[in-house]
Amino acid sequence: MAQSADQIKDPLSIYRVTALKVNDLVHTKLEVSFDYGKRYLYGKEWLTLKPHFYETDSLTLDAKGMDFKEIAIIDGKKTIPLKYTYDNEQLFITLNRKYKSTEKYTLFINYTAKPEELKTKGGESITDSKGLYFVNPDGKGDKPVQIWTQGETEASSCWFPTIDKPNQKTTSEIAMTVQSKYTTLSNGKLASQKDNKNGTRTDIWKMEQPNAPYLFMMAVGDFKIYKDSYNGKEVNYYLEPKYAPYAKQIFGKTPDMMNFYSKMLDVEYPWAKYAQIVCRDYFSGAMENTSATLHGEYVQKTERELLDDNQESTVAHELFHQWFGDYVTAESWSNLTMNESFATFGEVLWHGHDAGQDAEDRSRYEKLQNCLRSSKDGISPPLARFHYKNRDDMFDNISYSKGSIILYAAKNQMGDAAFFKSLNHYLTTNAYKSGETHQLRLSMEEITGKDWSPYFNQWYYQGGNPILNIEYGYANGKATIAVKQVQDNSVQTFTLPLKVDFYVNGTKIRKDILIEKREQNFSYDIPSQPDFIDLDPDKILVGQVIDNKKVADYWYQYKKVPSYYNRIEAIKFASKDKSHEAQLIVLAGLEDQQDDLRVLSIKAIDLGDNQIKDAAIKTLLNIAKNDKKTIARAAAIIKLASTNDNSYKTLIIESTKNQSYNVIAAGICGLSKFSTDEADKALAALDEDTKNHVNPIIKKFNNQKY
Repeated sequence: MAQSADQIKDPLSIYRVTALKVNDLVHTKLEVSFDYGKRYLYGKEWLTLKPHFYETDSLTLDAKGMDFKEIAIIDGKKTIPLKYTYDNEQLFITLNRKYKSTEKYTLFINYTAKPEELKTKGGESITDSKGLYFVNPDGKGDKPVQIWTQGETEASSCWFPTIDKPNQKTTSEIAMTVQSKYTTLSNGKLASQKDNKNGTRTDIWKMEQPNAPYLFMMAVGDFKIYKDSYNGKEVNYYLEPKYAPYAKQIFGKTPDMMNFYSKMLDVEYPWAKYAQIVCRDYFSGAMENTSATLHGEYVQKTERELLDDNQESTVAHELFHQWFGDYVTAESWSNLTMNESFATFGEVLWHGHDAGQDAEDRSRYEKLQNCLRSSKDGISPPLARFHYKNRDDMFDNISYSKGSIILYAAKNQMGDAAFFKSLNHYLTTNAYKSGETHQLRLSMEEITGKDWSPYFNQWYYQGGNPILNIEYGYANGKATIAVKQVQDNSVQTFTLPLKVDFYVNGTKIRKDILIEKREQNFSYDIPSQPDFIDLDPDKILVGQVIDNKKVADYWYQYKKVPSYYNRIEAIKFASKDKSHEAQLIVLAGLEDQQDDLRVLSIKAIDLGDNQIKDAAIKTLLNIAKNDKKTIARAAAIIKLASTNDNSYKTLIIESTKNQSYNVIAAGICGLSKFSTDEADKALAALDEDTKNHVNPIIKKFNNQKY
């Protein structure tokens, strides 16, 4: 699932354990139809189960807010009615006899699901939990009529009775009867379609590999299908007709992603097909339903909207879930890191594969900042959490961002070959089952022969992150580094094996450093005073460094040790220091290869410094006219307007007629610096659709400092 919330909750609350497995799901067969007027689903279910180990004569199913017409067991050609009680959330069924673990049995349930009548509440990330949603069922206005489902965390049981736990796996067959004009999507392959006499059609979708109930999905509506492929498998994109012409631009990298992930993990994409669908009113970013990802409407864009932004990270994130989350599923919500940390990690690696190491490092840096924002004084909960108030609260920056960079740090320490072979071992050992963090550790130990318990104890089972205060010195041929771990005293003392690079007369000297105490002093024989010291040059530290650098240090790291991390930290420092020396860093940042650093530099450049201004204007004009990233063009336009120099007014007026909404918004913001009347007229001259896109961007730009 794509993350949609930044907040982190108090981790201390109710103790959560793995769901007990008295019975196991084997196969789920559903026949469903829909009542749009009542917002009901009419369902018939054939549910095949077996006792997990101990023989049993009872079964408990999750089933929220349903009416039941019949509950029976299938005995050959007979159906035997069963006794049951129901508390509106769970069905407690008495079986017709005791069953052993070697015996399967099949129930028949005739029911009505009424999701709109449920009183539910979600968390910060998954904000609702009714399971089944009708979009504009009365067909009023321009909004399309749609149906879609959302199972995570335990909401599939709002539309079919099941054992709604992530450590359950079942094959499935779902027959949907819908109006003939509509398209359907579900898990697995479309096995058959049958036209009925009443203007409806029944589509049967079959999933022949087991997957968790929360990953079941249905979608119904007027969608156009763009057909792509990967390695002989269908790869389809379902969009509203308006957006169908842009399907390839929105989702077109998907087959390349599938190829990259399959080869990297040495596990071929495991499902019969891969589909992506965009639905209205979806509230949780995106959802990695097995073989059929559902995206919120923010993903579908016109060609014009795509000039400004795309959701490639989300597409990569949800696809990586098809291995980590679907093929092997977190055995409990306490182990959500086994799903979400990996999917976020997959995003990072895709950016590196697609656009190079600098793009990968940019993605990693963003995850690190998310992690640090969810930490105060180094305090944050562990990755594997057995205490939480609400399972939905597990969907936070710890499970997503922090977990992803902890994985990246493990990759760095272990080496790529061993790391990816460990992931392969974890996936193949636990295929179509559930997994937890200990199983990942055991896979790493099986492959490397090393003990990874200290790493997991530190990063997975204890919380917090280090804050390092660093002081550098040099005397008598020795470079010294004084390190203090200054995170809150309640946070563990970390063991941190890192590298440190000393730059001496243009030569890099690399040393190892092992930080393992609250206060440590290190000394290294270095031939002369270093020009610069780069602690943790690979930038794998899942924490914060306070290293008391001067302007000259930041200038050196930007120009001569230009990792993404070093460049952005230099520009951030220079943004707060208006000295001429600091402004030289910002001036260099105007031509950075990453658009976010160009934007940061544009905002920070001090055009009140005439020497800096003379050097910057030519670059700003080039960015405003030609930059491939519209957000950088927009920033440059607003910056030029801030000079109140009439010579730029023609460029600014031309910007209000651009195709990019970002550039138009910047032009109107810039024009307002000269004349609010002219800016208002330029805005009024826009067509309604353009105006609707531009207005919120103008508001955003007006709230930013340039």
